[in-house]
Amino acid sequence: MKKAIIEARNVSFSYEGAPTPAVDGVSLTVREGEFLAILGRNGSGKSTFAKMLNALQLPSSGELIVNGIKPVTEDDCYEVRKSCGMVFQNPDNQIVTTIVEEDCAFGLENLGVDPAEIRRRVDDALFSVGMSDYAQASPSMLSGGQKQRVAVAGVLAMRPRIIVFDESTAMLDPIGRRDVFSLARRLNVEEGITVVWITHFMEEAALADRLVVMDKGRIALEGAPREVFAQADRVLSLGLDVPEMMKLAGELRRAGVKLPEGLMTVNEMAVALGKLPRTKCFAASNPADAEPEASDRRPVIEVNKLTHVYMPGTPFEARALNEVSLAIDEGRFVGIIGHTGSGKSTLISHLNGLEKSEPGQVRVNGVDLGEKDTDLIAVRRAVGLVFQYPEYQLFEETVARDVAFGPTNLGLDESEIKARVQWALEQVGLDPDEVWEKSPFELSGGQKRRVAIAGVLAMKPSVLILDEPAAGLDPAGRRNMLNLIRGIHDAGTTVVMVSHSMDDVGRCCDELYVLSKGEIAYSGTPAQVFLHDRRLHEIGLDVPECAKLARRLREAGFNMPEGIYRTEDVCAAIVGNLSERGAGEC
Repeated sequence: MKKAIIEARNVSFSYEGAPTPAVDGVSLTVREGEFLAILGRNGSGKSTFAKMLNALQLPSSGELIVNGIKPVTEDDCYEVRKSCGMVFQNPDNQIVTTIVEEDCAFGLENLGVDPAEIRRRVDDALFSVGMSDYAQASPSMLSGGQKQRVAVAGVLAMRPRIIVFDESTAMLDPIGRRDVFSLARRLNVEEGITVVWITHFMEEAALADRLVVMDKGRIALEGAPREVFAQADRVLSLGLDVPEMMKLAGELRRAGVKLPEGLMTVNEMAVALGKLPRTKCFAASNPADAEPEASDRRPVIEVNKLTHVYMPGTPFEARALNEVSLAIDEGRFVGIIGHTGSGKSTLISHLNGLEKSEPGQVRVNGVDLGEKDTDLIAVRRAVGLVFQYPEYQLFEETVARDVAFGPTNLGLDESEIKARVQWALEQVGLDPDEVWEKSPFELSGGQKRRVAIAGVLAMKPSVLILDEPAAGLDPAGRRNMLNLIRGIHDAGTTVVMVSHSMDDVGRCCDELYVLSKGEIAYSGTPAQVFLHDRRLHEIGLDVPECAKLARRLREAGFNMPEGIYRTEDVCAAIVGNLSERGAGEC
């Protein structure tokens, strides 16, 4: 057995003024060369524990030893940070210079490393993460996935023995997420770097050597991924989830299909199902063949040949949108998906006049936003926009004042403003009495997002646009957020949602628009769009796990309808193909 490189013995940490410890009596040993995944709901103590591993926080009590060093003095912390690097969730918070190679060299310069050695290490690190061609580029012009690679390169150049990834893929598109995870796995396997991987994505956690699940600052579960996820009810009770294939396996077993335990991946499920006897008589309709629902609804937003160029006429000129055209009908739930840098956020910023472009036209309720006499204030009352990072949208001293900001600017009387604030907070599932006088910055990430949405709802818009509303939330928080948004839609609001999660848009949306390099690559129902799985993969996206399985089974000779991607639909199709099963139903 390899020796321990991290040892936590009854470690606790409390933030000043907090009623309970953020980390409470954690004891954990991590071996050299291990790939450890840490899971837990928002606020479970994961990030606080991660910061202690990098000596950004020191334990309030207990003993922590990292690479043989117990961080107590500043010199100790300095040595810990040389051996344990950290990659944060948002690369913009970690990149500090205007040139990629300079950013990669930043830590080494602070360590006083010889310039010739810095040059060698920077070149090696950028090569390791596949960013050598971008050494002279500005980080501001890179995609999210590329920025995260630069952040990893900056850590690698320090030659650490441990790298802590604190939800480093949370804000990336599916392919960017996969690339960063694969990079971490390669560094672990090929270079022997110990990896501590903190994530909310169960499919990532399933590929780790070992899992630790935290809850209320303590370790609630620990073991190999199959052992931990086998305790599905317990995992769900901790606000988490299990890999999609494990959910499907449970549904199939309830339908009488005999499957081995512990199936976690598409490949494992396809192999197991391929060994079962099949019938030849099953047939089902293809959801992707269904005609779009006829509608006499009027379009509330119309975009016609919209083009947008950032920094035109400079060396950094970038075309974000290129002749984009679309229509969003009243009462619809529309998803906009695309790889990082595809133009999604630029597009939605035009839909309520935050950005203006020529050539092209945007009309809201028949009003051309490009006309000089257009009342943009009225447009923004009708079209509310919730940004990706809620902390950028919150600014007042209390939650009540923040939510009241919009209605106050509408010139409403005090009683109406108060009524709207109370109503909006209730709509997003917050208790007005509990949060009214709280600072919005004291709230959890999920609560901040709810307050940001409440501030928009208080304006009573007819269209609500949300940019990555569930990014960075734990699985329970994600489910709650999506249920909240569906409830707002069901109450009659037109919803436009930007997302990197194919599962989220598949469950929620009536219609999808796929952006790639500033142009619309595909549009249609989720079933129709997910048929293009290979092309979606090429442009940085993905499809739900069950859609991948359905394709694998079709290629293996199963009679699987095209366009299915929901667990229940794939389950029913699989059961229909099998000649020996129990009497259960999906």
